[in-house]
Amino acid sequence: MNLYIVGKGAVGTYLGDLLRNVGVDVCYAPRNLHDVQPYDADVAIVATKAYDTAAAIETLRKAIAFPQKCVFVSPQNGVGNEERLGQAFGPDNVVAAALTTPVDRDRDGNARPAKEGGLALAPTGANAYNWLAATFASTGLTVRVVENWRALKWSKLALNVVANASCAILNVLPNRFVHFDRIFTLEIRMIREVRAVMQSLGLNPIDLPRYPVRGLFAVATLPTPLSRTLLAHTIAGARGTKPPSLLLDLRRAKPQTEVDVLNGAVAAAGRDRGVPTPVNAVYARVLNDIAHTPPLWAKYRERPDQLEAEVEAEVKRAKVLVRGHLNEG
Repeated sequence: MNLYIVGKGAVGTYLGDLLRNVGVDVCYAPRNLHDVQPYDADVAIVATKAYDTAAAIETLRKAIAFPQKCVFVSPQNGVGNEERLGQAFGPDNVVAAALTTPVDRDRDGNARPAKEGGLALAPTGANAYNWLAATFASTGLTVRVVENWRALKWSKLALNVVANASCAILNVLPNRFVHFDRIFTLEIRMIREVRAVMQSLGLNPIDLPRYPVRGLFAVATLPTPLSRTLLAHTIAGARGTKPPSLLLDLRRAKPQTEVDVLNGAVAAAGRDRGVPTPVNAVYARVLNDIAHTPPLWAKYRERPDQLEAEVEAEVKRAKVLVRGHLNEG
């Protein structure tokens, strides 16, 4: 099997190393589009950040010699990437993926799994791609194949948003964030919003390798004090002092983050479906503002009261809009 990978970060390197060890020929895309050469790939993995998907598609258009016989796999975070790949190469050629193995880099820059996890796969079209699942499983990676690719990606989103945007905005690590009781209550409301949006979309949560998403939603529906206690213990133990992805982006002064395909996607779907999502909407808006205007971060660093105030103001704005629509009716 010939594999082409766009994105040589931790995820791309980790998957490439696993497959190379079982005899797969692996080729990584160069950073510069002008340096891309045609490659006869059976599989292409898009391992870029979601905001680089458009550029990845341009690379793939130039690189993949026979796209009609290639399957395009997206283990990217957030929602919307598979749709874009499907528009470019056809939905029957796209497989959604969710990698739940946390991957870090060692001192030599090599990708190493931090904990156990696995890979879930879901074709977006009519083709089953059992051979692809078997190839990944031959590496020793736990592999699960699911039918509903949208439910798969939204279930992974539910994991990605926990202690991510909130930690980034406040510039705190998860083990400290869980002690901010009032903000952690907002986090539970945020998870409940994700669940409500998924329900409105007709999507049932899917348990992913090592991560019981249905359990996460079940805990979030408990009375808030109990939910806060259980989730705080889980988050502190699982993530501890590891900076979440959105916090890393802000600390690196990146002008773009993946918040639009995470919390922003929840807020957008909520607007379309008439589901209130004030916490996700505020998280997405504030984090984008900070990314575009870094000095604004000083307003929120270790100041949970400011973030809480933004959410409450959003709730009031939403109520005013609803009253306005009712009066117009």
